[in-house]
Amino acid sequence: MLLAFTPTSAALFVVVGVGLFWYFRNEKAKLSEEREKERMSQSFGRPNVGGPFSLVNCTSLPSSSEKRFTHEDLLGKWSLVYFGFTNCPDICPAELDKVTAVVDELRQSHPSLPLQPVFISVDPARDTPSTIRTYLSDFHPSFIGLIGDHQQTKSVCKAYRVYFSTPQDADPKGDYLVDHSIFVYLMDPEGRFVEAFGQVAQKEEMVDKIKHFIVEWSRHSS
Repeated sequence: MLLAFTPTSAALFVVVGVGLFWYFRNEKAKLSEEREKERMSQSFGRPNVGGPFSLVNCTSLPSSSEKRFTHEDLLGKWSLVYFGFTNCPDICPAELDKVTAVVDELRQSHPSLPLQPVFISVDPARDTPSTIRTYLSDFHPSFIGLIGDHQQTKSVCKAYRVYFSTPQDADPKGDYLVDHSIFVYLMDPEGRFVEAFGQVAQKEEMVDKIKHFIVEWSRHSS
C-alpha cells in the first residue's frame, strides 16, 4: 500500500534533508581540519609552524616610510594569527568575529594579558594597506593587519603551512576568490607555535584552551 505524500511529510523530508546536509558538512570540515593538524605535526615534538618574515604593518599610523612588522614583533606577547583576504564574502568575517570575541573575553579575565590579534593577507594583488585598515575597523580595534608582495606572502604562508591559491599575475580589478587554509594560529610570547584552531572550533573552546596554555607556559617559564 502506498503512503500519501502530504505537505507535512514533505516538510519533514526537507527538514531531515537539511539537517543531514549540515551534519555531513560539519563532519567533513572536522575531518579536513584533523588531517591538516596531523600534517602539521609530522615531526616529533612541537610542530614546526612559524618562522622569520617581514611584512608591511597596514594598521600603523601612515607615514612617509612604511613600517615593517616581523616575526620579532611576536615576542613578548600571545598572538592569534589568521590568514585571509578582504574580499572574502563570509568565512573570513566569521573567523575574525570569533577572534574578536575570544580577545574580548580573555582580556576581561586577564586584563594585563599581552595579546595581539594579527591578520595576514593572502591576496596581495587586490589588498592594500588602506583596504586592510578599513576592513579590520569592523573587528577588534587591536587587530594588526599585514601584507607583503606575492613572494613575501608565499614565504610567510609556507612558514605557517598555510595553503593559498592567489595567482601571481592576478588582475587587481578581477572578481575572484582565494582558496586558503582556515586556521587561527596561537603563538606564545617566545614566538613559538602552540595550537591551530580550525573553523569548527567554538569561541568557548578557544578561550578555555588558551587559558590552559597561558597557565602551562607561565609555569614552565618561571
